[in-house]
Amino acid sequence: MQIALIGYGKMGQAIEKIALERGHTIGLKIDVDNRHELNAEKLTGIDVAIEFTSPHSAFDNIMDLLKFNVPVVCGSTGWLDKKEAVDEYCLQQQGAFLYASNFSVGVNIFFELNKKLAELMAHQTEYRASMEEIHHTQKKDAPSGTAVTLAEQILHSIPLYKNWVNHASGKVDELSIISERIDPAPGTHKVKYASAIDDIEIIHTAHSRTGFATGAVMAAEFLHGKKGIYGMKDVLGL
Repeated sequence: MQIALIGYGKMGQAIEKIALERGHTIGLKIDVDNRHELNAEKLTGIDVAIEFTSPHSAFDNIMDLLKFNVPVVCGSTGWLDKKEAVDEYCLQQQGAFLYASNFSVGVNIFFELNKKLAELMAHQTEYRASMEEIHHTQKKDAPSGTAVTLAEQILHSIPLYKNWVNHASGKVDELSIISERIDPAPGTHKVKYASAIDDIEIIHTAHSRTGFATGAVMAAEFLHGKKGIYGMKDVLGL
């Protein structure tokens, strides 16, 4: 495939390395210095775009790519208040869009474990749930998109919790997420259920960006030639 990389920071460079190893070519690289090149002419011949930028630029990038009929794989987080508008526009354009808060195969298996554990803990009222996430200091959103996904899964299954908060909370109906930014941590997520008798924890720790980059390229390979809206569950058959 001919891939466009929208965002060429550390993540974009890791994706480039994996894409080339898997036999693809990079037809276009867009970063802050050449955003004006995200146009129909430059996108000619591009099979799919992989978008990893910032919460402030992701929405406009996605909408422009869909306008130019380029399938989009997006891993930017912090913009999901506008996802409904993206989904609607994608369907209107008969385009293709795949979003994931985390493209790591391991994290997506972790999501499934988290859902199952939350279902099992739904009526175990002696346990108090909490979360922690650690990322490098360049990460611009907190909590991470992965942490938000995990939290929403817990809220869906455990009626006690009405909302999540990004600080320690003493309120019974609030799910606490503690965010830390420490270099060079690629990403650690912990879900803990604590009681007076014992604790139950599940933890995912990334050792590098390779897992995220590989998953993003797998998502692009999956999306090529398709129409509609997808997620990593579709890519992995979960």
